[in-house]
Formats: sequence, C-alpha cells, structure tokens
Amino acid sequence: MAALSDLLPLAAVRLDVQAADWQEAIRTVGGLLVETGATTDAYTAEMIRNVEENGPYIVLAPGFAFAHARPSPAVLRTGLSWVRLSRPVEFGHETNDPVTLVVGLAAQDADAHTAALAALAKLLADPATAQALQDAADPEALHTVLAESTALPAVPGEGAAPEKRGQEPSRGPSVHKILTVCGNGVGTSLFLKNTLEQVLDRWGWTRHVTVEATDTISARGKASEAVAILTSREIARTLGDVGVPVRVVEDFTSGREVDRVLRDTYDV
Repeated sequence: MAALSDLLPLAAVRLDVQAADWQEAIRTVGGLLVETGATTDAYTAEMIRNVEENGPYIVLAPGFAFAHARPSPAVLRTGLSWVRLSRPVEFGHETNDPVTLVVGLAAQDADAHTAALAALAKLLADPATAQALQDAADPEALHTVLAESTALPAVPGEGAAPEKRGQEPSRGPSVHKILTVCGNGVGTSLFLKNTLEQVLDRWGWTRHVTVEATDTISARGKASEAVAILTSREIARTLGDVGVPVRVVEDFTSGREVDRVLRDTYDV
C-alpha cells in the first residue's frame, strides 16, 4: 500500500490560502489534485457535489475537512492534496466548524490508500503533531513533519480496557462486526475505522470484533450482519432506521470519543 509521503507530493501542498467559502476551499484542493496529475477537473465538481448531496460529514474533526468523492473515471491515480487556510471557513457542520485544514483525496479504489489514511489519522490525533503541522512555515517544513511523524504510535491514555471482562463479545466462532459509514466508503469511514480499531486493540478485543468501512448504500444491505454502525450525524440521518444501533461520532480522530461510544454500545 502507498505511504503518506508517496501520495502527498510537495506540489500538492499550499499553506495560508484565502478562500471565501467551503466551495472555494474544495476547488483549491481539487486544483492541486489536477496540477499533480491525480485527477481531472471533473473530480473537483464531484467533491463539491458530494457535500451538497450528503451534507458536511467530511468535516470529521474540529477544524479539519477531508474532501473526496467516489472513485470515478475522473481519478487518474490515487493522491492527496493539503490546504491550510489563512482564515477559517464554515462548512455547515454542527460541532466541527470552522475549518482551517482541508485535505483532498482522490482514490482509484477502496484499498490503495488505506495505510496512508491510517497514518494521517494517527498524526492528526496526536496534539503535538497537529500543532507542528499548523505551525509549519512552508510546504517543505510540513512535509518534514509528516515524514518524521509517520511512525508515531497510537495515542496513549484514551481509555483502558473495560474492567467487566464478562461483558466481552462471545468467544465462540462468530465474530461481531461494526460498520463505519460515510457517503462513499473510501475516505472518512476509513478514518473512523482506524480510530475504532486502535480502541479495540487497547481493549484486547480485536479477535472478537471486526470493523468494515463502507458507504451508505452498502451499509443498508450489510446492517443485518453488524452489531452497530458508527458514523457522522449527517450520514446517520441519511441511513435512518436500519435495524441496528447507529452511533454518532463527532470527531473521527478522537480515541476518547470512540472509546465512549464503544462502551455505550456494549454497556461496559
């Protein structure tokens, strides 16, 4: 799988950019994807349409928007772009606005970029690294922070394993499944999947619970296989009643919040 540094060339980084609104912010990250050969102009329009149709669920953490759309012929290769805004803009998210960082993703499929997104999620969940990225003076400095921090361990201290070990899922042959869901199944749902898997690992539950990232359409068909769905408030409204608990997560990079949601799901 491609590394973060492979998917985000220096030419795809712009710092202290002015944008009048969220549409212009997405046009900027989309333009960088075009300039670096990852997409055509049509993909930028698809990213904007994704927000218009599904709401601002791409604002997956305070101040951070992850612009993307479904894999399509407009994607020439998998790549990322990075725009730090000089002035925050509103995307319309209830809790995570305003946005100062917009990362664009162009994915040819749902697998090639998984490792890079996991690395990015860990970086943004680490307060020191997030601050260093915010303070980077130029694209070269930001790239250096990304390269040096890629091997960061999972953020510690965000919830110990439940003391009531009797509350663990069954140790029988069946394994519980939790779905993480976004509009397209290739971007924000993978961020949430990574955070959830880190929590499960700290709990020692990885052999009991599997996590699958998917899109809203597929989630409806797969809901009967799952014990719960974790997603954003906007996507939860879109899904409606699917027959299993749908848990809302506001900050997809927060191990503390996902830990709390998981405890509520399993009543531990």
